[in-house]
Amino acid sequence: MRHRVKKKKFDRTKEQRLALYRSLARALILEERIKTSLQRAKALRGFVEKLVTLGKQGDLASRRRALELLPDKEAVRKLFDEIAPRFEDRNGGYTRILKLHDKRRGDGAELCIIEWVE
Repeated sequence: MRHRVKKKKFDRTKEQRLALYRSLARALILEERIKTSLQRAKALRGFVEKLVTLGKQGDLASRRRALELLPDKEAVRKLFDEIAPRFEDRNGGYTRILKLHDKRRGDGAELCIIEWVE
């Protein structure tokens, strides 16, 4: 039974799905705005919000935990030094998803832009 099972699998194994989240999160942190499919953006939102919460804590243990989830030192540095301080007085909802009115050419997936809330 699938009671209370919420995550999308994207027809990938656990390792492949984690690699997808890491890649999208790295791009969002470094570029601050990315264009992707709507389903990927919705799945990415939860992963990135956990990273921002770790960034807001700011201690060494949180930085090490963030490096486990996102093994890119440059992205983690930017997350802790630039992005997380923006959201000190905010308790969640760090990202915004803007739907685009076009679809991807190959499979017809709905496209959107995911960005940080300023």
